Amino acid sequence: MTSQFGRRKFLVYGSAALGTSLLMKACAAPPAEEAAESPAAGSSPAATTAAASGDTIKVGILHSLSGTMAISEKSVVDAEQLAIKEINAAGGVLGKQIQAVVEDGNSDWPTFAEKAAKLIDEDQVSVVFGCWTSASRKAVLPVFESKQHMLWYPVQYEGQECSQNIFYTGAAPNQQIEPSVDWLLENKGKDFFLVGSDYVFPRTANTIIKAQLEAKGGRTVGEDYLPLGNTEVTPIIAKIRQALPNGGVIYNTLNGDSNVAFFKQMQGAGLTVDKYPVMSVSIAEEEVQAIGKEYLLGQFAAWNYFMTVETPANTQFVEAFKAEYGDSRVTNDPMEAAYIAVYLWKQAVEKAGSTDIPAVRTAAYGQTLDAPEGKVTMNPNHHLSKVVRIGEVRDDGLFNITFETDAAVAPVPWNQFVPETKGFSCDWTKTGVDDPGKFRL
Repeated sequence: MTSQFGRRKFLVYGSAALGTSLLMKACAAPPAEEAAESPAAGSSPAATTAAASGDTIKVGILHSLSGTMAISEKSVVDAEQLAIKEINAAGGVLGKQIQAVVEDGNSDWPTFAEKAAKLIDEDQVSVVFGCWTSASRKAVLPVFESKQHMLWYPVQYEGQECSQNIFYTGAAPNQQIEPSVDWLLENKGKDFFLVGSDYVFPRTANTIIKAQLEAKGGRTVGEDYLPLGNTEVTPIIAKIRQALPNGGVIYNTLNGDSNVAFFKQMQGAGLTVDKYPVMSVSIAEEEVQAIGKEYLLGQFAAWNYFMTVETPANTQFVEAFKAEYGDSRVTNDPMEAAYIAVYLWKQAVEKAGSTDIPAVRTAAYGQTLDAPEGKVTMNPNHHLSKVVRIGEVRDDGLFNITFETDAAVAPVPWNQFVPETKGFSCDWTKTGVDDPGKFRL
């Protein structure tokens, strides 16, 4: 069925978390009254928000509903809206109904920053759920930090960041990228060609992968990037064929529409999965539908959640999503991470007894939830502990889970393979250090 990490490898990933465990993605609609575990104390002063007046609490939703990233982000909005609808039907938060203010980032990073400021200043939301690409997150980060506001970010990312103003419900690199590289080295080969979109996440992810391969006996034979949204993949296909004439591993960090052209041309060029297995970290069930399962059959993806995870919470989540949006719809990891973020924020607000941002931040630490992927816990480094899974695309467009860890892996925001960040940690409850977001142990 599923292969498991040996104890040695599990300890590598777990101990790298430096003693913290972090919250993860996706959750099935838990009861509104579900209690949180006791949070840790400690949060620096921040501005408060006036969004909880009257009978409603306003929250912001900020994703790309147009442009190249809409292929991935529209469904994330659906998941967030589902969580809000369920919470409201169960009585809301602190006796108030949640009112969502939805903005379109338009796959344009300055627009994300403008809309984030609008949500905070004009709409006076209590919190924002949003972004997909690291470029969009980096664009809005100064807004949230300067205004001391709160963003819940639902997508796996490159790490090398630990902001007091962001809660990250997607995977850190040691919960997706690093274990998938280990799995490839053991099962698929040691020669890697790295393909990515040309922005911060793919480039930083590939810096980590190259350092990991060097440390573990693998080899980077090529590396190339496409501007986000670019579909001119023929030159990259030619470079792959030249660098790997007898086959090898392709590690794919392309995002958005570029993946459609990439996988179609891979197949057209005869670079089939038996000789050229591709590991993707931004291809999930929604993207498989959009690209065409016939172009992805047998290829691999690394996530923490797949629609095929067998838990009672996932059965509930999938059934609720299909009932709301149609039986043909699928769920995926970022959707689950976005869905669970709303519930975790709700629990923190109820624990705090207020939407006051410093109080909610402190109350979020230690929150647990029975998510579709399994139980998750939020750590003082604002990331989640989560199970690591690798899936193989099957003929119905879903994923057969070929590998999973036997326990949740604690997150490591500051990468331990990259020399510049080796030994650094993050703990927003820690005292006696200059910067709790990045300090050396």
